[in-house]
Amino acid sequence: MYNKATHIAYLGLGTNQGEKEKNIERAIEELSLVLGKPTATAPTIKSEPWGYVSSSNYLNTVVSFKTAMTPMELLHTTENIEKKMGRRTKTDAHGYSDRIIDIDILLYDNAIIETPRLTIPHPRLHERQFVLQPLSTIAPTLVHPKTGESISQLLCKLQNDIATEEKNIE
Repeated sequence: MYNKATHIAYLGLGTNQGEKEKNIERAIEELSLVLGKPTATAPTIKSEPWGYVSSSNYLNTVVSFKTAMTPMELLHTTENIEKKMGRRTKTDAHGYSDRIIDIDILLYDNAIIETPRLTIPHPRLHERQFVLQPLSTIAPTLVHPKTGESISQLLCKLQNDIATEEKNIE
């Protein structure tokens, strides 16, 4: 399905344990050893935990790489780096939890992949400001292959939804 031509992959990185800045830097270094230099790296942002309660906030960023890897090869690579950095469990039936590093494949070219092990685009990409905000700094006009909307449009829509929810709570 995927030839050895160069593809563009966008990866979301997050951490809320230990030395967060160093965790992000190390993850990018580890990815670079395998994939080469990133084509773009978004500024890091701070965010509250999403989908669960924790006293530790996150540091998040998005990086893009050119790669000849297939999506499954890229998934194995990201999982191996997570393990190497000390991550022991992925999200499971018990939900989200604190983590030293999380590396998500957000987008891979304009591919739509739905398997038990891998879903691209990331299924909650459009719901996560901590992903859309950094992604919009490096790829604002990139189009989500399922919605047909640009990353900037998705971010604007999400921010409007959040503002509406906050207004309704008041």
